[in-house]
Amino acid sequence: MHERLSFYIKRDSVIHRLNPLTKLVLVFAFIGVAFTFPWYWMSLSLFLFVLIPLAFVAKVSREYFFTATRLILPAAGFLFLMQALFQPIGEEIIFQFYFLDATRESLAFAFTIAARIIVMISAFTLLLLTTHPSELMSDLTRRGLPGQFAYVIISTLQILPQMQAKAQTIIAAQRSRGLDTESTFLKRAGSVLPLVGPLVFGSLVEVEERAIAIEARGFTSKKEKTSLHEVPDTVTDKTIRWVLIILIILSISLNLWL
Repeated sequence: MHERLSFYIKRDSVIHRLNPLTKLVLVFAFIGVAFTFPWYWMSLSLFLFVLIPLAFVAKVSREYFFTATRLILPAAGFLFLMQALFQPIGEEIIFQFYFLDATRESLAFAFTIAARIIVMISAFTLLLLTTHPSELMSDLTRRGLPGQFAYVIISTLQILPQMQAKAQTIIAAQRSRGLDTESTFLKRAGSVLPLVGPLVFGSLVEVEERAIAIEARGFTSKKEKTSLHEVPDTVTDKTIRWVLIILIILSISLNLWL
């Protein structure tokens, strides 16, 4: 599998050497704690004091922040505005714009939701940057996950980078034919349709090709499958997974208790 068809960045780091299942459990631990911990500041603390340092430890901080500025912050910012202005809770108005008003309670609620979304997307971003899809797929199937489900998971993780790679190829091809994609906004908007058409139809063709590839590789076979590449699963990985599971249980219990 070509590297450009995934977000994976090859580095020599502690995070990269972890078992893929350990990193997957780590992602769900971040999400579980962020969405179940009763105090609003926990999500932002996870992002600032855990996820960002982990990106530096994994030596993917540049790619991580590049993704954050282009994907995480716009999504969280949009969600914050929607929740702050349209959430009908509270009476103490902090900001008002025509018929829209933001109360202290709605701002606190919007901050909590946006911070949770930041943690969720950031955790998955760190997973994609430090885990090769083939390693994740091999480890999941080795543990008994049906090949069809593993393939669906891996395909989902690869949709965006594959679409980006195909889009760049189509843009280069259309530019060679004289399509203007770099001038005024109106001209660029008019050039979207010639780009979207080949991208959509090309993706549909890929779906059929993938289905043929699945059948050719024996995904539906009931026989036990082997792999040339064995993914290590150390005692440290198992210990980390159990600690993370206990942490999730404690967070849920604390939320229910409070």
